[in-house]
Amino acid sequence: MLLRALAVPLQWIWLLLAMTFMLGLLLHCAVSPRALPVLFQDIFQDLIRYGKARSGRDCPRLSWMQHFFVPKRWFFQFYLISVIWNGFLLVVLIRTLFFGYNGFAWLKVLVNVLNGEPRDQISGGEFSAFMVLVLLWINSVRRLIECLFISVFSEGMIHLIHYSFGLVYYVLLGFTVLCQAPFHGRNVPVEDLFKQICWRHSLGLLLYIWAAAHQHRCIVIFANLRKSKSGEVINVVHSVPYRDWFERVSCPHYFAELLIYIALGVIFGIQNYTWCLVVMYVFFSQALEAVLSHEYYLQKFDTYPKHRKAFIPFIF
Repeated sequence: MLLRALAVPLQWIWLLLAMTFMLGLLLHCAVSPRALPVLFQDIFQDLIRYGKARSGRDCPRLSWMQHFFVPKRWFFQFYLISVIWNGFLLVVLIRTLFFGYNGFAWLKVLVNVLNGEPRDQISGGEFSAFMVLVLLWINSVRRLIECLFISVFSEGMIHLIHYSFGLVYYVLLGFTVLCQAPFHGRNVPVEDLFKQICWRHSLGLLLYIWAAAHQHRCIVIFANLRKSKSGEVINVVHSVPYRDWFERVSCPHYFAELLIYIALGVIFGIQNYTWCLVVMYVFFSQALEAVLSHEYYLQKFDTYPKHRKAFIPFIF
């Protein structure tokens, strides 16, 4: 069963991404930087670090490497693309499920290629795919609003490769959700969709709301560190955040991100191998950035709370 599942190209893509970030995490935590060649060490560190984790590394050893960085504040573009693209996919899915629309031919071809062969996707999983795509789109809208109107970005930079990946990430994510829904060209009666609702959907929705609410609170706490009580931006320096989940971990917004994807996985069900691989990728990518941020706090602030973990409360 597992070998058959991993024959799907889409799942190999997510497995490769997960293994790449797992390797990056292991290299950073288990291998001394001094054991690596200087050039490889610089390139590796520049690829995995952005924002505050790049403090002190804003001037690469090689001058030509300076051209491979863009401002971190460009993060909003990731969510803008997601709102537009996944909004489009949501409209396509609604028309397919409720109105019997066959969809765009090129879209069906891409879905079939990613799924490995032309076939209907998970039978009976229409409501799960619809619900996940709706929540994914809502999450992107929220994050876009936070980036544009709440967050206060420093002069931090991200590598061009990291930025380029961010531009295509949510496109791939939307395709991943769409690959779990059928393209059989017949409308699904509303009563049949309601019959698919089960405890997983309620549990996943509650976990999603809980995680998203805490992530939003953490974003607001971050922003308020750089604002006066009247809301005016007074600095762009890094400070120690407190309250909410910050009392337990250095990067609760990354932990909340993981919980959001787990919540979507609950909606799909544990039998959905594809989303299990997506969650595995999110875990390793967020864990890597959490470790880097945690190390930054410990090095920069002598009085930083020692009981805080980097990523997962009480564990890691």
